[in-house]
Amino acid sequence: MRKLSLLIACGFILFIPTHKVLGQLTVFNVSSSDITDVRKISIQQQFEIQDQIESSTTLTYGLGKKWEVGLNLINLDYSAKNKHFEINDSTIASPFAPLLLANAQKVFELNQIWSVGLGAVAGTNLSHFHPDKFVYYGYTNLVASLGDHDRYKFAAGPYISNHRYLSDGAVYGFQGAVDAGLFYKKLHFLADWISGTHKKGKLSLGIEAFLLERLPLSFGWQRSNSDGAKAAVVQLTFLPK
Repeated sequence: MRKLSLLIACGFILFIPTHKVLGQLTVFNVSSSDITDVRKISIQQQFEIQDQIESSTTLTYGLGKKWEVGLNLINLDYSAKNKHFEINDSTIASPFAPLLLANAQKVFELNQIWSVGLGAVAGTNLSHFHPDKFVYYGYTNLVASLGDHDRYKFAAGPYISNHRYLSDGAVYGFQGAVDAGLFYKKLHFLADWISGTHKKGKLSLGIEAFLLERLPLSFGWQRSNSDGAKAAVVQLTFLPK
């Protein structure tokens, strides 16, 4: 338990802006396929609030040539009712938790509008009961960037994963995301969707307000595909210069 407590503490330390999940920086749950600049660090902290509070922390480092790598601490689930962090390392009725993952993404620019992003996260659960259960999530995004300064962005494509990451249900499907700069770098409309009846399959809608040029704060509403359960989501992102 001491080892798990240390990892939990590290997750909250990462929340302090210096700065997803579920991988690379996300709109809410779907990668935006934006690449962190070379030798720069981006950080994203997300909380999904329902019967429990789920924390996801993402850190990415730009390697250059449209490559980035990083780390994720996701599915850090706190039950307000039971007043403890929940661990799952045995049943696929829900995603394994918590998870420590490595992430990587490469973007290929086709022209000024279109690009293709290839990305994946992979790692294991953090548990001293049944450790080392491999999980992964991989995807391909076709990305369109429109307007001045790429004011409107759209990303969509297929994904493939496993039950330990998604929970019970199909292990492949479709994802899509929209980031629309209604007032560019001031107020954006965000939306994304992951198909499937697993726990990660959900629709998210919300807004992003820029507290500072490099510090957008997002608020959203989520609806589960499988049972219609609703949740709130709060996300803070730190973007490098």
